[in-house]
Amino acid sequence: MSSNSHSAAASGLDLSRWRNLPVILMVAGAMGAGACLAFGSVKQFAYSWLLAFMFSLSFCLGAWFLVMVHHLFDASWSVPTRRLCEHLACLLGPAMILLFLPIAITAKSIYPWMTLVPPDHALKAKYPLFTMPGYYVTMAVLFGIWWLYTNRLRHWSLRQDETGSAECTRRMRFYAASGVALFALTLTLAAIVLMKGLMSEWYSTMYGVWYFAASVWVTLPTVYVITLILQRTGPLRNVVRENTYYMIGSLFLAFTVFWAYISFSQYFVVWNANMPEETFWYVLREKGSWDYVGKYVIIFGHFFVPFLMLLRIDWKLRLDTMLPLAAWAWLMHFVDIEFQIMPSLHPDSILTSGLLVDFACVLFFTGVLMKVFIVSLNRHPVYPLKDPRMSEALGLYVPPAARSATPEEAK
Repeated sequence: MSSNSHSAAASGLDLSRWRNLPVILMVAGAMGAGACLAFGSVKQFAYSWLLAFMFSLSFCLGAWFLVMVHHLFDASWSVPTRRLCEHLACLLGPAMILLFLPIAITAKSIYPWMTLVPPDHALKAKYPLFTMPGYYVTMAVLFGIWWLYTNRLRHWSLRQDETGSAECTRRMRFYAASGVALFALTLTLAAIVLMKGLMSEWYSTMYGVWYFAASVWVTLPTVYVITLILQRTGPLRNVVRENTYYMIGSLFLAFTVFWAYISFSQYFVVWNANMPEETFWYVLREKGSWDYVGKYVIIFGHFFVPFLMLLRIDWKLRLDTMLPLAAWAWLMHFVDIEFQIMPSLHPDSILTSGLLVDFACVLFFTGVLMKVFIVSLNRHPVYPLKDPRMSEALGLYVPPAARSATPEEAK
């Protein structure tokens, strides 16, 4: 890496002043969300909590996908970051389940179809998913699958650290191969039940793919930043190479284009079909200041800014480029989730959509998940110790062990 790229191998990054950051975020977020609950609207709190949940869920699901892709493609560049993604994915377990409870309690305030009597034709066509039992059973099944697969992937990864057995690798590949299909199904159901269900009449066959693209897109710069911090503070200093950052940046560019393709394709299909059951979703988002958010902030901020910045190969390795771009990606993802959820509650303007409460809930979620992630990080080795691809990831050549002659060959 060139001298003007502020090599990630350099040391001297002191993070001791930030050790209390998760607690600060939790307290600040709890105060903002609590003030809304106490003095404002329960419905506003419920929508803001849902926004924070979907924002945070995307990081966890994106990390789970990256773990599975690592095993399915038997990659070497991602070995140093595999454990980080495993810890992020395991947040789908107890942490996100507990954070979902306020949504489960306030669901009737969020989803109009739960109180629609009698149900209309569009709602009847989506039985039994959009029913009270269907909603809660679906979410229980989703959390069960997420918890099982992410836990098993990390379990066998940690077992590999102890034994180095090939059985551990086979087990992880099994959970990755079977999990990738369940990942697609469960992510799509989560997007439909939790966000698309805000307007149950709406039809879109691409909504799950959109949430998948957005989730992986925002997870990649997050992994980039965490890897950088752990390399410059010591734990990953000797195992992360330039190629790791380059590959993460390349995937970031790829998913920038993929997200834009899916977002435009969904809009184009709805516009071209011109069916009232589909167009009303976009008509609502072309009113007031939401129109500027969709046409300018998301198109230019979510796509063109990262796309143009990531085209240059060397900029994927420049910290003065990638760190601000990561922060920009988090902001754009927040705006994108806001654009999906809040017009249902505040159809006129994003400025009246309770942005402060939304931001407070996101801060609380971020603090909680950061705390759980750091605890997991300190409890286990930061990277896979006995991954068979580790030597390749380090750029080392390990000659094969000499094979002993069989008795037949000795004769």
